[in-house]
Amino acid sequence: MKITFHGATKTVTGSKHLITLDNGKNILLDCGMYQGLGVDTFGLNSDFGFNPQDINYVILSHAHIDHSGLIPKLVHDGFKGRIFGTPATIDLAEILLLNSAYIQETDAAYINKIRRNENKKPVKPLYCYEDVNKAIPLFEPVEYKSPYFVDDDIEIQLFDVGHIIGSATIFLKLKEKNRTASIAFSGDVGRYGDPLLKSPQRFPQADYIIIESTYGNKLHDDVNSYSDGLKKHIVKTCMEKRGKLIIPAFSVGRTQELLFALNELELNRELPDMEYFVDSPLSIEATEVVKKHARYFNKNVQKLFLIDNDVFNFKGLHYIKTVEESKKLNSKKEPCVIISASGMAEAGRVKHHIANSIGEKRNTILMVGYCEAGSLGARLKQHPDEIGIFGEKFKVKADIEEINSMSAHADYGDLSQYLACQNYDLVKKIFIVHGEPEVQKEFRKRLIKKGFYDVVIPEPHQSFDIK
Repeated sequence: MKITFHGATKTVTGSKHLITLDNGKNILLDCGMYQGLGVDTFGLNSDFGFNPQDINYVILSHAHIDHSGLIPKLVHDGFKGRIFGTPATIDLAEILLLNSAYIQETDAAYINKIRRNENKKPVKPLYCYEDVNKAIPLFEPVEYKSPYFVDDDIEIQLFDVGHIIGSATIFLKLKEKNRTASIAFSGDVGRYGDPLLKSPQRFPQADYIIIESTYGNKLHDDVNSYSDGLKKHIVKTCMEKRGKLIIPAFSVGRTQELLFALNELELNRELPDMEYFVDSPLSIEATEVVKKHARYFNKNVQKLFLIDNDVFNFKGLHYIKTVEESKKLNSKKEPCVIISASGMAEAGRVKHHIANSIGEKRNTILMVGYCEAGSLGARLKQHPDEIGIFGEKFKVKADIEEINSMSAHADYGDLSQYLACQNYDLVKKIFIVHGEPEVQKEFRKRLIKKGFYDVVIPEPHQSFDIK
C-alpha cells in the first residue's frame, strides 16, 4: 500500500491524505478546502490531484472547513462512497458545508458580475447547495473508541483529540496479504487541560503516524488564563476607553470558548455589565449543535451543569441574525463586545465591523486564534499604521491586541504529550503535515531528538510506500 499527501503539505490548510491498498481500495483522510492563500486558493481547490470516482471511503478527523470543505466537490466530481466521522462531526459538517456552498455561490455571482463587464467567461462555484444535499446522506457515524469494521480489510477507531466537539484521532488497521499495518492520523490536536473539552485521548501503538504541526515550534500561555485576559480587555476598552471590543472568532470552537469564558466571569460576578453580541448566523447554529453534544465536555463542565443548564448564556448576551441588525451595530455608540466570524477576519461580518471601528482610538480589535499568513487578521497582528480593507485604505488607530492562550491547537509541549503513548522504537515513520515549512523543520528536529528516527515532511502530492 501507499500514502499520498494531497493537502496540508507545508501549509496549514487543505487537509487531504490518500491511502491506496494494493487491491485498489482508496481511503481519503479528510477532504479539506484550502483557505486564505490568495490568488492560488481557487486553483488549489479545483484540482484534487486524484480522481474522486476512485475514492471508496472518506474519514473525517473533524468538521472544520480546511478538513471537510471539499466533500461536496468530491461528490459533484463523482464520489459515491461512504464518509465516516463522529456524530458531532457529522452534525457540524452539515451546517458548515451548507454555509460554504452559500459562500461559493455568492462569490461566483459577484465575480461574474465583474467579468460580464469585462466580456470574460463566467466562473462556476466549486459546488452548490445541491452537492451538499447529495453528500449528507453518505455520512455514517462512528462513536469514540468503538472499533468499526468498514469491510474485511479496513478497521476504524476514533479517539477524542480535544480540538473541537467531535474531533478525533483516526486510527486505522489495514489488512493486506495476511499482514496488518496500523496508521494514526492526528487531525488537529487540542490542548491538555482545556476548560471546556476533554484532553486528547491515548491511542494504540501505530506503525505510521501523520501529525499536525501548526504550533510545533511554540509554547502557548496557560490554557486557563484566557478568562482573565478577556476581562482585562473588556475593562480597558469598554469601561475605561468607552469603546467597542471587536473579536474575530471562528464559528465552531472559538465562539463557544468565548461564550463559556464570559459565562464563567458572570458566575464569578466579574462580568462587566454591558451588551455582548454574537454577530454570525453560522455561529448561532454551531452553538446549538455544540449544546446537543454536551456529553463530550469535560468533567468540570459536567459538574457545572448541576448549577447552570446553559454554559454559553449570560446577562447582556444578544444573538444577531439579520444583516440589518448587524449594520446597526456599526452605528452603535455605546461600549459593547462584538464576537463575529471569520476568525482570520478575512471574510464575513467581522470584516465590516473592523473597517468601521479601526479608525477610532477608543476601540480594540482582539485576535484570539491562528491567522493564515496574508489574511487580514495576520496583517493586523503586524500592527501596521495603515491597512487595506475592501479595497480601501484605513488608518489603524484602534488598539490591536492578542490572547495567545485561546488556541485550539496543541503547542509542541502538547504534541509531545500526545505522542507519549507511543513506543518510538515501533513507529516506522512519522509524517509531519498541517504547518508552515519553518515550523515543520523545527518540529521535526524535536521529534528526532525524542527518539523518532524516521520523520518526514511530505511535498505536495508526494507518495510513500507503507510496508
